[in-house]
Amino acid sequence: MDVRFALAGGRLRRLTMAMLLAPLGAGLSQAAHAAWQLDPARSQVTATIVEVTPDGPLPHTHRVSRLQGELSDAGTLRVPLRLDQTDIAERLGQMPSWLSGLTDAPLATVTAHFPAQRLDALAIGESLTDTVTLEVQSNGERRQEPLQVRFTRESSDAIRLRNAERVAIDGSALMANQNARGILLLLGYEEIGDEIPVELDAALVDR
Repeated sequence: MDVRFALAGGRLRRLTMAMLLAPLGAGLSQAAHAAWQLDPARSQVTATIVEVTPDGPLPHTHRVSRLQGELSDAGTLRVPLRLDQTDIAERLGQMPSWLSGLTDAPLATVTAHFPAQRLDALAIGESLTDTVTLEVQSNGERRQEPLQVRFTRESSDAIRLRNAERVAIDGSALMANQNARGILLLLGYEEIGDEIPVELDAALVDR
């Protein structure tokens, strides 16, 4: 037997096996991570604004709904926020001209970072609580905040997200923001409480 032919044949067999196994390996690699993304129908943030009136505090509940975003393999989830995701238009009825042009424009982008592999490992009915770093970008400014989030696997293809601790926005800081103050005044809130409790209730689904 020609030794050179035998060696070449061995290399050819190894190359052929590698070509056959590569797609299989890629498929297994892709199957290892679920394609988690927010379900807009089940993902929202609720905020309670306490209006200060002569008759006493009056709470109002507002929502930012239809949250959308896809979790990358690196554990990054980007969620753009628009005015038309809020209930402001519903509350106001007729939107002022200066505000109507901004309804579908991105007002802010929230980016969250957490390990996707830990979500894949959750069994049905199991929960984990982790500190998620939120990065909020708006009006050219960027800030980071930690948030304790509880992840609960409700089914093979759904994970529920809720804040695991009380979260509140500084009411004074919100009123100090010119755009936010303008919207609050349109809603009739001339004075609000010091804190605005916020609750996250969202669902990640495997699509």
